[in-house]
Parts: sequence; C-alpha cells; structure tokens
Amino acid sequence: MPKVKVPRKSTSVDMTAMCDVAFLLLSFFILTTKFKSSDAVEVVTPTSVSTKPASDKNVVLVTMDKEGKAYFSIGDNNEEEKEKIINTISDQKQLQLTDAEKKNFIKSGSTVGVPFSMLKSYLQLNEEQAKKYKAPGIPLDSANNELTVWMAAANSAYTGSTMSLLVKGDNSAKYPTFKGVIDAFKKNEIFKFAMITDPEGIPAGTPLANKKEAGGKEE
Repeated sequence: MPKVKVPRKSTSVDMTAMCDVAFLLLSFFILTTKFKSSDAVEVVTPTSVSTKPASDKNVVLVTMDKEGKAYFSIGDNNEEEKEKIINTISDQKQLQLTDAEKKNFIKSGSTVGVPFSMLKSYLQLNEEQAKKYKAPGIPLDSANNELTVWMAAANSAYTGSTMSLLVKGDNSAKYPTFKGVIDAFKKNEIFKFAMITDPEGIPAGTPLANKKEAGGKEE
C-alpha cells in the first residue's frame, strides 16, 4: 500500500498586521505625549536626602532666583484655576486685562515675575519676547508684598480642592527674598509647603539608610 504524503505547509508568518499595529501604537504615543515645558527661570536648587517626589497635581509654584527675584506660576494642568486667579487679579487691581492678555497667563509654561503696574504690558508680549524679557520679580517688601495678593487669589481658586504649594529656591537665593515669600504665606494663613531640592543618595550606615533598607518609611 503506497504511503500517503502529508503536504508540507510553509512555516513563515505574515508579520504585516503586527507591524501595522506597532506603528499605530507608536503614532498614538507620539501624538498624545505631552512634553514638559522648559523652566522659565534658571534655578540651581540645593541638594537634600529624600526619596519622596514632589506632587504634580494642583501645583502652585513660587520660584526664587539667585538675584533675589520672586516668580509665581500655576501648574499647566490647572487651566480653570489659572483663569480664576487672573480674573481675580484683574478685577481686584483694576487692570482691565483683555481676553488675549489673560490667555497669555493661562497658556502652558507661563510665569509671572513683575509687579502689578507692569503686568498688563508683560502679558502683551509674545512667546519669543517673553523669553528674552528680564523680569524684575514680584515685589516682596514688607510695605508692598504683592505675592500676598497672588497667594490670596490662588487660595480662592483652589477652594474645594487641595493646593500643592511648592517653593523652588536657588542655592544662592538671599534670605530677605525667602522671608518675603514666607510672610506672604503667613498673611494668607498658609503654613504648609514643600521645598524643591536636588535629591542625593542617602549616606550608607546612617539611621535613615538603615530604616530604608529595613523597609521603613521616611518621615
């Protein structure tokens, strides 16, 4: 009886569909990825030993540079709060800001570092002009601490939610600037904030290192 030959089938696999799926996924991630905007103020933060990252939700950021200037900004994910804040400032200080000027405050990466008397003209600058502009900083004098007004507007805008207040100071920042920032917080009864620092490794053999190795949590 003759043997029946089983027909041999090709072992090759058509990868066309898989390649299509891979390129679709790649295109999706490229189009939906939101890149972090560059820092408006160059700051060299001091180092510290910590493993707890700063919050990225409901962020209110106060920045101090090495020249003693203070800047105020709101997280890019909080456009609604930004709109409330700039409307409050415009009404309270009678600045009569236009919709276009308000949008410049609300846009991604916006930072304010000017007194109220210069805010309207500053918000009229385009993106390239704003990058080259040398801001004088928000006044922090005891007789005219304008950061107090910004913080009051932020407190009001975040009513009903938890505001994550961050302070980012240059390693060479002057003490009077820091004192002015703290005074603005105190006048608004804000007593909790986090400092942004450059993390460094925990020295081996220290109680904190031993606690971390044992699975304990940092205070």
